[in-house]
Amino acid sequence: MKLKKLAKVAVLAAAGLMVASSLTACSSSGDRGGSSSDSKLKKGDLIGISMPTKADQRWNVDGANLVKELKDAGFKTKLAYANNSTSQQSTDINNLVSAGAKAVVVASVDGTAVGPAVKQAEDSGATVIAYDRLIMNTESVDYYVTFQLERTGILEANTIIDKLDLKNGGGKTTPYNIALFAGSDDDNNAPYFFKGAWDLLKPYFESGQLVDPSGLVTKDTTNADWKKISVHAWDQNQAQKQMDAVMTKLGDQPLAAVLSPYDAISLGVMKSIKSARPDMTPSIAFDAKNPTNKSAWPVITGQDGMDIAITNIYYGAQAQTVFKDVSLLAKQTTSILKDIADGKSPKSTDDPMNNGNKDVPTWLMESVELVKNPTGEQKDLHFVADTGFITEEQYQKDIAAPIIE
Repeated sequence: MKLKKLAKVAVLAAAGLMVASSLTACSSSGDRGGSSSDSKLKKGDLIGISMPTKADQRWNVDGANLVKELKDAGFKTKLAYANNSTSQQSTDINNLVSAGAKAVVVASVDGTAVGPAVKQAEDSGATVIAYDRLIMNTESVDYYVTFQLERTGILEANTIIDKLDLKNGGGKTTPYNIALFAGSDDDNNAPYFFKGAWDLLKPYFESGQLVDPSGLVTKDTTNADWKKISVHAWDQNQAQKQMDAVMTKLGDQPLAAVLSPYDAISLGVMKSIKSARPDMTPSIAFDAKNPTNKSAWPVITGQDGMDIAITNIYYGAQAQTVFKDVSLLAKQTTSILKDIADGKSPKSTDDPMNNGNKDVPTWLMESVELVKNPTGEQKDLHFVADTGFITEEQYQKDIAAPIIE
């Protein structure tokens, strides 16, 4: 959905290799460096895939990508969706192992709740790969594939900083109102998204240039306080309710920006704004040169490149979305499993991430920022079709769709 402090890590299966590699790789002495069952995996084996839900566009794409990549690499696959239920996901993982899966790829609903299920998978001899979301507080996770988590928040915050002209004193005379949201309280990625953004936005709260009308975020807010503004399950309706409370406090004042970590949250925010303040319209964008215009539409961020985000960015209701080319995750996951099947030890140049029990060998992909008119490192909206995340036909439907619906 951000720039972690990364160094080299080599994931090794044999103690002799671990010693030999110590001059070129960094890893903690307690790192297992993969599963003891790795050597049992071979081409033609069944790989179990556990995704959190079919309700979100991206997880359907992730599931399809994994099936294609793994089948092309010579593995069999079985895909399950958990309907955002932790108990269902645990059942799914158990069923995948019972069906003969020699490895399970898990995008967890709740990174902690899934621990016992992956422990059973490991006990049955399966390799466990945490996909996009780290599985927490367990030794039973062998590898982790995700994106640079703090980068999402960094890209979102920089959009707000630039459009509000904060570096040049925007908000100095009259503070700018901003609403802030964090991701789901049960998603291990969410605090990293918030940290990436808050590290950049906090100085403007301290200088008095930014204020949160709800009072939930102040200059004294720390990264550890992110759950105060979290949106459980990343739910659009919950985000709308939380934004309703912000709009009540805002009254008839201008609203400069909304930090949203996810496109569905952004949509809930927009619906709340339209309901509470029908005078505000995306056709009048917030302008730092005229910040007192009460009808101006705020700068709203997002993540995931959802269809609704493509529509809303195209028509000016959303400023950007942080897009993660999830095909990269599927390719990297497949590469790890191919290495294992070929008797090789998967190696990463990224630092391992600690899940509370161990340092998990980690691979980090890089996300990009999508806007309507790209500048610098930003990508045009059409990039979602260029990468195959959606079809050209769907892209054309997105940019022809009604706004904020």
